[in-house]
Amino acid sequence: MQYPQYNPASDNRPLSDDELNDLDELLAALPTDGALNIEALDGYLAGLLLTPGRPLSDLPGAEWLPVIWGGDGDGDDNAPFVSGKQRKKVVMLVLRHLHSIATAWTQHPKAWEPIFSFADGESETDDEDEAPEYADAEDWAAGFLIAVDLAPDAWAPLFEGAATGTLLAPIAALGAEDGPLADAGAEARDEASRAIPDAMLALWAIRQKS
Repeated sequence: MQYPQYNPASDNRPLSDDELNDLDELLAALPTDGALNIEALDGYLAGLLLTPGRPLSDLPGAEWLPVIWGGDGDGDDNAPFVSGKQRKKVVMLVLRHLHSIATAWTQHPKAWEPIFSFADGESETDDEDEAPEYADAEDWAAGFLIAVDLAPDAWAPLFEGAATGTLLAPIAALGAEDGPLADAGAEARDEASRAIPDAMLALWAIRQKS
């Protein structure tokens, strides 16, 4: 199976909300347990862009794209998709989203927002507008760690470094199955989740200098 490689110069239009929902639904409908949801996909792509050493543009698409839908399976060229057209649509949407993340980090980083889950907490009054909103980046962080697992030796120095380890700590805490926040309350998970955007921009700045 031939897949395109990441090309930083190609289409970087951000996906619309409808396109993001469409991509999420296409992945959710696949007959595989390994497909990422849109939050995990967003984290996975961020992790790929930040992987130290080899530029993503040098990595064959076949080495990272099939991870998104849990692998290609055996025998059927379209597996796990129902058609080549559906496969191509997913790949093109994924590549556009990937390009748009890199473009946002480079051109307008403060406007970038990762795709997290949000849940309303309980208000101390009857006013729903005063109820706190908690962020939960568990799926996003789990997707990021999947990218880390593709190049563990390259990532090890960053997780072990004093400064970079601190930046990556919320991801490890939220995304690992046995992480310290696996059973934590909403406030602790919210605090860790909200630390991730600035951490990603700091890691991107480091990545650009390397």
